[in-house]
Amino acid sequence: MFKRENTRQFNIGNVKIGGSAPVSVQSMTNTKTADINATVNQIERLTEAGCEIVRVTVPDMQSAEALKEIKRRIKIPLVADIHFDYRLALESIKNGVDKIRLNPGNIGDAERVKAVVKAAKERNIPIRIGVNSGSVERELLEKYDGPTPGAVVESAERHIKILQDNGFENIVVSLKMSDVVNTIEAYRLFSEKWDIPLHVGVTESGTVKTGSIKSAVGIGSVLSQGIGNTIRVSLTGDPVEEVIVARQILKSLKLMPVGVNIVSCPTCGRTNVDLPSLAEKIEKALSTCEKNITVAVMGCAVNGPGEAREADYGVACGKGDGLLFKKGKTVKKVKENEIVRELLLMIDND
Repeated sequence: MFKRENTRQFNIGNVKIGGSAPVSVQSMTNTKTADINATVNQIERLTEAGCEIVRVTVPDMQSAEALKEIKRRIKIPLVADIHFDYRLALESIKNGVDKIRLNPGNIGDAERVKAVVKAAKERNIPIRIGVNSGSVERELLEKYDGPTPGAVVESAERHIKILQDNGFENIVVSLKMSDVVNTIEAYRLFSEKWDIPLHVGVTESGTVKTGSIKSAVGIGSVLSQGIGNTIRVSLTGDPVEEVIVARQILKSLKLMPVGVNIVSCPTCGRTNVDLPSLAEKIEKALSTCEKNITVAVMGCAVNGPGEAREADYGVACGKGDGLLFKKGKTVKKVKENEIVRELLLMIDND
C-alpha cells in the first residue's frame, strides 16, 4: 500500500477531507439549480450511487436563493460553484452551503475578497480554488508557452496567496487539465510544495466510455502516488455514471473501505454460458451492497475454480451450469438460469 501525503484536515459539512481521512467521491449536478425539485432529485440519485459531496452551479441570484431549500432536503454536503460575482458567493454562504468553489482573483477588488473570506470564516466553510488549463492567466500562458503543469500550479498559487493574505487557510485546490499526462504532473508539482488538500480530476475527459478510461488513468496515477483527498470523474452524460466510475477507481486502489469488488474473466472459446450478461446482472444487483467482499464470476473450468476460490464468493461456469463457491469451498452446482439468484441469496444470507 502506498503512503498517503500528509495534508491539513478540515470538514466539508460532515465529511472530513485531508490528513488521514478517506478519499471522498464528489460529483456535480447538471440540472438548472433554480429548479429545486429536479436538482434535489438528481442529488438523491447521486447519493444512492455513493456520492459523498455534491456541487451545484450558481450562475445567478435565483440559483443562490434556491440553495437554502436544496440544502434542507439533501443528506450530503453541498458545494456552490461561483464564478466572478462575489454577491453570489455571499448569498450561497448565507443559505447554508458547506463549501464554495471560487477563484478569488476573479471576483474583483480586495474588499470583495475580504467580504467573502469573512463570511466563509464565520460559517467555518472551506473555499476550493479550481484552476483548469483553460483558465490560466494570459501572462502565465506567455511565461510558460502554454497551459503547462507549471503554469497551472503558479496560477493556483496566485489565488492561494490572495486568501492567505486575508488570513484564510481552509483551502482546497484542484488542478484539472484535459491532458492526462499534464494533469498527473501538475498534481505532483503542487504536492511537493504545499500541504493543502487536493481535489483530483481530469477536466473535460469526454464521454462515459473514453472519459472513464482517461479519468481512471489520470486520477488513479495521482492517487497511487499518495496524492489527493477528494475526486471527481468528469463525464459527458448522467452524473451518476461519474460516481460509479469514481468508486471503482477507489476500490481498485483499495482506498474505499466498503463495497463489492467484482472479478470476472474476459471470456474465450471455452466459455459455454452468457457470461457478460451474468456479470452485468450480478454487478448491478450488488452495486449498493456495503459488504466489503470480492465476488468472482468466471467462465470456465480452467482458471474459474481457482479464481472463484480466492474470492469471498464466486461462480465457475460450465456448460449451462455453474459451481458456486464461498470462502474457498464448493457450495453447490446450479443451472445457468439460477446462477444470479442463488449467488445473491448466498451473499445476502451470509
